[in-house]
Amino acid sequence: MAKTLTPRADEATPEKKAPRSAKPNGQWKIDGKQALNGNEEWKLDDDGLNVRDRILNTYAREGFDSIEDHDLHGRFRWWGLYTQRKPGIDGGKTATLSNEELEDKYFMMRVRIDGGQLTTQQARVIGEISRDFARDTADITDRQNIQLHWVEVENVPEIWRRLDEVGLQTTEACGDVPRVILGSPVAGIAKDELFDPTPVLEKIRDQYIGSHEFSNLPRKYKTAISAHPSQDVIHEINDIALIGVEHPELGLGFDLWVGGGLSTNPKFAERLGAFVTPEQAPEVWAGVTSIFRDYGYRRLRNRARMKFLLADWGPEKIRDVLETEYLGYKLADGPAAPVPEVSGDHIGIHEQKDGNYYIGAATTVGRFSGTKLIALADLLEANGSHRLRTTVYQKFVALDIPGDKVPAVVQGLNELGLAHAPSLFRRNTMACTGIEYCKLAIVETKDVATEVIAELEKRLTDIEDQLPAKLTLHINGCPNSCARIQTADIGLKGQIITVDGERMPGYQVHLGGQLADYTNKGEGNVGRTVRGLKVAQHELADYVERLTRNFVAHRESADQSFASWVLDADEDLLQ
Repeated sequence: MAKTLTPRADEATPEKKAPRSAKPNGQWKIDGKQALNGNEEWKLDDDGLNVRDRILNTYAREGFDSIEDHDLHGRFRWWGLYTQRKPGIDGGKTATLSNEELEDKYFMMRVRIDGGQLTTQQARVIGEISRDFARDTADITDRQNIQLHWVEVENVPEIWRRLDEVGLQTTEACGDVPRVILGSPVAGIAKDELFDPTPVLEKIRDQYIGSHEFSNLPRKYKTAISAHPSQDVIHEINDIALIGVEHPELGLGFDLWVGGGLSTNPKFAERLGAFVTPEQAPEVWAGVTSIFRDYGYRRLRNRARMKFLLADWGPEKIRDVLETEYLGYKLADGPAAPVPEVSGDHIGIHEQKDGNYYIGAATTVGRFSGTKLIALADLLEANGSHRLRTTVYQKFVALDIPGDKVPAVVQGLNELGLAHAPSLFRRNTMACTGIEYCKLAIVETKDVATEVIAELEKRLTDIEDQLPAKLTLHINGCPNSCARIQTADIGLKGQIITVDGERMPGYQVHLGGQLADYTNKGEGNVGRTVRGLKVAQHELADYVERLTRNFVAHRESADQSFASWVLDADEDLLQ
């Protein structure tokens, strides 16, 4: 303990200075609602949800140049709209040009698909919108959405009308709001799920999405819900997650996780140790979301995520505040969900609980089209199915296939470029949007990934039978980690690099990231960055081939995972 010094009576006591007060963090319940930056100011001036009326009645009629700045670069996101990158601007200029210089007069539009759940009718309508208004673009994101490009503001009212007719929306697909709710793509149909959490997901969506109660959060807020044993919703990197578990006394419910996120400061979510019944789940979700709204940091955008509040408070305080200030009752203590024993990507042919089959099929890094969506809907309907799902791995799952129709559906999927038995790298490679459309990107991603997959499929045939079932390659166009590079065996962060004095597109290499899935006995970590290791874009296939061969040659045993090997491997084997 520090010793206190008391001045002698005959000594003059210097005038004490008032302690410097810490800067407020913009926490509404502590600091009040005074806006501490420009984003918070325009959010308080006018709720992002209110821009819908201006889009319908002003901007769609008067065109792109009529759009007010804070609407264009802010509130439009509340309705799933971002301006996209102007073609021809290289990645070296991303950090030096303004929004106005980088952006085109076209929009990316994100169709919100909670739980990845689609009917064939909905898929067909998205495909028709893509064909008619988005130059046939329809990419599957790793958050179960479908993303369109080349959308003009004049066409947004008609797009919304068509979506509304089939029960779809773009509401809060982007922005400082509760984003799309991730859900198990086999909820309600898998033979091995604990229970169907769809009613919980639907109640949260119907009650809170598009509500002014949560339309002004400090920043984006991500939710994941699953009761499948594979824990197929990447729950460790969401702001809140509800994962199915069986309590020894209370029965089936959820294990509650809070505070996950990646970007430039990756952090896995933590368990609060609480058991949540399905009946409690919607109000628990609202309580945790309210904590973020009321106590989340708003002054600095780079700290305005739930993970920073969790880091400062700890899970015990989060739970205490949830129970005392927002729920008014104590949650029961609960067990952790068991470690998954199977993959959560659902690739392949699987029997449903009703005797029909579901078929998981891989796109190539999420790249798809409106024309193919229409054809996919036609294929499924012709074979007795009217439902499909998207996954967090940029894949499709076709549901309700009668047993005698499985061969025809498999053949049709393959003809559409959807593989039910893909190669290792096609199955396990993901890529973000990249410089093709994204204003934040520095390098190309999807076309590069497609070329790398094709090369590896040719080059590694001689060791194909020695490779593990899972070896993930994630390619991101900037540091923000939309493609989850810190959770991949091989994660690649796009940047401009210098080789022999020449500047060119390349990637910083991140190795051995892993979620707590079936491949690593429940131990997740964000891997390692190999000091100084950067790979030029044109040498990417060479590098991944070399690294893969080193792994096969130097691993301890045939069942050692890549992540386990790479975390202890000598750096010369990783070059």
